[in-house]
Amino acid sequence: MNRPLLSFLSVYFISIIASAQDIPVRIHISNQKDQPVSYANLTVTKRNDSLQQLKQTADSTGMASFNLKKDEQYIIKFTAVGYVPFEKGITITGTQNQFRYVADNLSKKLEAVTVTSKKPLMRQEDDKTIVDPENLVASSTSGYEVIEKVPGIFIDQDGNIYLSSMTPATVYINGREMKMSAADIATILKSLPPNAIDKIEVMRTPSAKYDASGSGGVVNVILKKGIKIGKTGSVNAGMQQGVYGNQFAGLNLNNSNGEKNSFLNLNISHRNTYEVINTNRQFAADTILQQQSFTKYPGMTYFAGYGFAMPLSKKWETDFGTSISLNDFNNKAENNNVISKNSTSQTLSNSLNRVSNNGSSLNYRAGWSVKFKVDSQGSEWKQDLFYNYTGNKNKQVFSSEYFIPAIPSSGGDGSSDTKRHFAHYMSDLKLKLQNKITIETGLKSTLLNFRSVTEYFKEANSNRIKDPGRTNTFNYKENINSLYLQGSKTIGKDLIIKTGARLENTNMKGHQLIPSDTSFTIHRTDLFPYVYVSYPLIKIMSYQLRAYLVYRRTLARPAYEQLNPFPRYVDQYLSEVGNPSLRPQFTQNYEFNVSFEETPVLAVGFNDTKDIFTSVIYQADSSQSQAYRTVDNLGKNKEWYIRGLGALPPGRRYFFVLGAQYNHNFYDGLYESKPLSYTRSTWMLFTYHSLKLDKRSQVSLNGFVRFKGLLQFTEVNTFGALNFNINRKFLKDKLTVTLVANDIFFTNKYDFSIKQGTVNAYGLRENDTRRFGINMRYNFGMRKKEENKGMFDVDSPERSQ
Repeated sequence: MNRPLLSFLSVYFISIIASAQDIPVRIHISNQKDQPVSYANLTVTKRNDSLQQLKQTADSTGMASFNLKKDEQYIIKFTAVGYVPFEKGITITGTQNQFRYVADNLSKKLEAVTVTSKKPLMRQEDDKTIVDPENLVASSTSGYEVIEKVPGIFIDQDGNIYLSSMTPATVYINGREMKMSAADIATILKSLPPNAIDKIEVMRTPSAKYDASGSGGVVNVILKKGIKIGKTGSVNAGMQQGVYGNQFAGLNLNNSNGEKNSFLNLNISHRNTYEVINTNRQFAADTILQQQSFTKYPGMTYFAGYGFAMPLSKKWETDFGTSISLNDFNNKAENNNVISKNSTSQTLSNSLNRVSNNGSSLNYRAGWSVKFKVDSQGSEWKQDLFYNYTGNKNKQVFSSEYFIPAIPSSGGDGSSDTKRHFAHYMSDLKLKLQNKITIETGLKSTLLNFRSVTEYFKEANSNRIKDPGRTNTFNYKENINSLYLQGSKTIGKDLIIKTGARLENTNMKGHQLIPSDTSFTIHRTDLFPYVYVSYPLIKIMSYQLRAYLVYRRTLARPAYEQLNPFPRYVDQYLSEVGNPSLRPQFTQNYEFNVSFEETPVLAVGFNDTKDIFTSVIYQADSSQSQAYRTVDNLGKNKEWYIRGLGALPPGRRYFFVLGAQYNHNFYDGLYESKPLSYTRSTWMLFTYHSLKLDKRSQVSLNGFVRFKGLLQFTEVNTFGALNFNINRKFLKDKLTVTLVANDIFFTNKYDFSIKQGTVNAYGLRENDTRRFGINMRYNFGMRKKEENKGMFDVDSPERSQ
């Protein structure tokens, strides 16, 4: 950020502080067990002027801050799900700036109690955006679809999630990084029942508390852990039909006896979809390869999850959660290949490849955490132990038929067995000190062990012999140890400064056993600083406008699949290989953003990335008929982005939000030993509408459009999707029926092209995205509640918690 802008902000902040006459007042809400009431809703009203209201949502420690006039009397109104609402009167004298209240739990006998709560779709909390997905759940069949519909999040057709940057984000589940590929993460999210997600945390520039491997930001999916009162549950079922159909059914049970909260989730789903990729690649000035690929992806997914949370004593509490998912698949692909001369349209070669993959993927996760409450100010010590196992088995049968020239068919088969063990231990300490100082520190150690065994055979002269070009066995081990320290302080009138650093030690070891030894070892230690500044600017009609400045250094580490040089067969003209010389990708991110009443409305950022990972295609021989796809450090990239979000006040019936994001990239590097520089820009628009037709019916509309831009080196044309759903409640509001229409105009597909070096290709990619369906959810043991709407809030179905 330049000096004039910093000077302007400094003068502006100082002038506001100098003219301030308000007194900062903190209100802390706890329950009868001296536990904080997180995210309670507090409204402060002047006793002699009820039109002057201030609204705040308490943070995770039950704390909310207000700036109030000295010698004035106010009324504090408190509401929170599971607690009895109350009103308290206070007088601001200047000698007392903290008030503590104890909230009473709702009695199980109070069936008719109406709880008023505020539930915004998106809200800003420090350096992260909190998304309440409840309104998105009704029209989704999996957790993956819920994330797809979050305004401002874009997921490409390979499962990569993008926030602000053109670099994919890192995905966490319950605060734990999965250390998996985008495809494997997508498989896990598709196995999650949609209403198992409690909230989604979006961190575009995560603090030093989080792993440095988040150069594209972090998406943290928080799963529900039970309920606050009594026993509840829901039965869910639905189907969506495109060219092929998806169906799902599930059961959720939640229980609380006042001390222990527990849950059980069961879900089964059948899915079927397709993918079309048509590619035209120039071999020479007058020769072109045309490939038409069609893949069908049928499969079954089974999911079960269980967990509980309970206090061990007044100071200690524990939390345990486990889940298992099984994915059975039987994919079939056909790829037609034609080589022809442009000038004469003469066909030089015509062949057809068929590939069948039949297998299963098993994923098991278990996490156990223990938290010690150090004091009543919010200080705590948390320890977390997590284990994740993934096992993939696949049997493949492939064949090639040759029409021009007419030669005998060829084929073969193969099997692969991969096992992945991942574990981490994490210990975090947060201390709330006097003078509005917070210190956070912690350590983390992760272990990853990956083993892959692949055997392939080919048919030659009616004999089945081992194919050494596709058979391999390798082991990969990774150990990352980290330590972080960060502190924050509130200065003057709510100016918050947070700074810290994270030290990470990386150890990687790869060992290929078959067909040859391609071992490598990596040891390195890196430091990643972090700075965060937050300040309230002005109030507009009693709503707070707040500004944030954030900086962090991050990296992206190459995975073993990107490092292993063994060639992996794609088709007879294309292979995939790893690059053992691939270096880590480092990014420095700067962002200035503004939130309005805890809702993010504007962000301007800059990413400076060196040794950027780029997916590239190189020619493998002089004939240019053979090519290989790999990942390389081709150069550096500077990226500017601006993101805006605006909304109309929803009142009681209608909510509207419209957002836009602009990315401008400057790339400078080498491709095939030749200079490569270019500038590209991309626009994305996203919108969300919600209209409450009556007390039981609601219509929602959401969508996005991405204008011509880049995905890595690939240029794509304009594409997007528009989704629509309408839900209606029946049977005393216990049954919710939702009619769904996704990608109504079938626009979520794109033409692509790549012209870099000697590679010149273009084509089309589409999936089975246009779907129409119906989802049903029946809640039992529910209690009625109503929504008290404010700016940027959304009417939504009742929570099952």
